[in-house]
Amino acid sequence: MAAPWQTGIQRIEAYFSGEAYAPHRHDTYSIGYTIKGVQSFSYRGARADSVAGQVIVLHPDEIHTGEAGTAAGFHYRMLYVEPSLVRDALGRQASALPFLRQAVLTDQRLMQAIHAAFTDMDTLLEKVAMDELTVLLADGLLANDESAQRTTRSLIDFTATNRAKEYLDGNLDQAVNSEQLEKVTGLDRYSLSRQFRKTFGTSPYRYLTMRRLDQVRGDIAAGASLVDAAVRAGFSDQSHMTRRFKAGYGISPGQWRRLVCKT
Repeated sequence: MAAPWQTGIQRIEAYFSGEAYAPHRHDTYSIGYTIKGVQSFSYRGARADSVAGQVIVLHPDEIHTGEAGTAAGFHYRMLYVEPSLVRDALGRQASALPFLRQAVLTDQRLMQAIHAAFTDMDTLLEKVAMDELTVLLADGLLANDESAQRTTRSLIDFTATNRAKEYLDGNLDQAVNSEQLEKVTGLDRYSLSRQFRKTFGTSPYRYLTMRRLDQVRGDIAAGASLVDAAVRAGFSDQSHMTRRFKAGYGISPGQWRRLVCKT
C-alpha cells in the first residue's frame, strides 16, 4: 500500500516473495526497515540482508535490486526522501549530503523517524510534520556518516521556543504551517524543530497533536459527540482523529468515552 502521494517524501508498505525488484536506482534517499522476513538486495557490488527491526539506507542514484531472502517472503516499509530536503535540514552542520557505507544498520534515531512517518498512512503528512520528519532523518543520517564534517551549536533560544508553544496552544483548531512558526519565532523551521525538542522533549507537531487530543478527551468526557470533538480540535474528520487517538493513547475514542462516562 502507498500513502497519498506528496512532494518531498513518499511512503510505501509492501510484502514480496521471490524477486521483487530488478536493478534500478532512485534520485532519492531510500530509508526504511524490515518488518518481517529477510529482505535481500545487491548494492554497491555486494549482497545485503536485512531482518526484522533493521534499518535500510540507500543513497540517491545508487543501483540496487530487491528480493526475498527466504521462501517466506518479506514485509517492509520504505520512505523515499528528496535529497534537497536533507540538504536544507542539515544547514551548516555538514559540508555534503550524508553517505552511509553500510546499507543495513541498527539505529534507534532513524527507526523512530520511520515509525513517525507511518503513524497514519491514510492522510498526507502535514507540513510541520514533514519538516520535523526531515530533521529526524537528516540528523540520523549524519550521525551514521563516519566521514562527515560536523559543526555543533547547542544554544537554545528559549524566547523563540516559548513563542512557538504559545502559538500552538492558541491555534489547536487551525492547520499550523512552518511559515507561520518561522514568523512567530524568528527561527528557521529546522532550527526550531531541534530547539523545541531540546526545550520541551518533543517536536512542535507532536506537541500540537497531543494538545488537540487532550482537548478531544476533555470534550468527550463533557458529553460531546466524537464528530464534534474531532472538528473542534482541528482534525480533518472523525476517522483522522480516531487514528491519532489510538496512536496516542492505545485505545479508541469510543473506548475512552465508555471509560469516563461509566456510571
